[in-house]
Amino acid sequence: MSKIVNIQGRAVPVVGDDIDTDRIIPARYLKEITFSRMGEYPFYDERFKPDGTKKEHPFNRNEYQGASILLGNVNFGCGSSREHAPQSLVRWGIRAVVAESFAEIFAGNCVMLGTPALVASKEDVAQLQKLAAEKPGTVFTVDLQAMEVRAEGLTIKVTMPPSRRNALLEGTWDSTALLLANATTVRAKAAVLPHPSGKS
Repeated sequence: MSKIVNIQGRAVPVVGDDIDTDRIIPARYLKEITFSRMGEYPFYDERFKPDGTKKEHPFNRNEYQGASILLGNVNFGCGSSREHAPQSLVRWGIRAVVAESFAEIFAGNCVMLGTPALVASKEDVAQLQKLAAEKPGTVFTVDLQAMEVRAEGLTIKVTMPPSRRNALLEGTWDSTALLLANATTVRAKAAVLPHPSGKS
């Protein structure tokens, strides 16, 4: 099981309130039966014209390629509960999201992928976004032990529900890994549970 304690990397500011899951990943991409190509689609309709030419968007800018921390604003991830939205961000390279607030289901889906969704004040998010915009090469540190984001001498306090923070710190966020790690216990329990005989 993988424990998530510190995340370091450059940050990409995605400015705007109420950025919903349909903007994060358009509905037409939900028909794919695996998540393997989801990293190609985040903010697709905001990044590309119908003919495929690029629009102005942070995810298209060279200086933010390889960024691992997304900086958002109010109610990030609102709208439908599609898990494809955090999947697309994670597969693009995002490993942590810091915003003023989140839609509850989106934040939970992020944590299930080992990606902390952290809340900071409006003023503090503005400082982080300003730094990322003016100095895109800056390395940010998300520290889940101290519950801080640090960069260039700036230290911002962040919050998240204790249960989600603990799951990340302990490595229990990964339900599949948790199940595999306890396979012997699962088999032993299954052996003593009553099962339908299948007879009529």
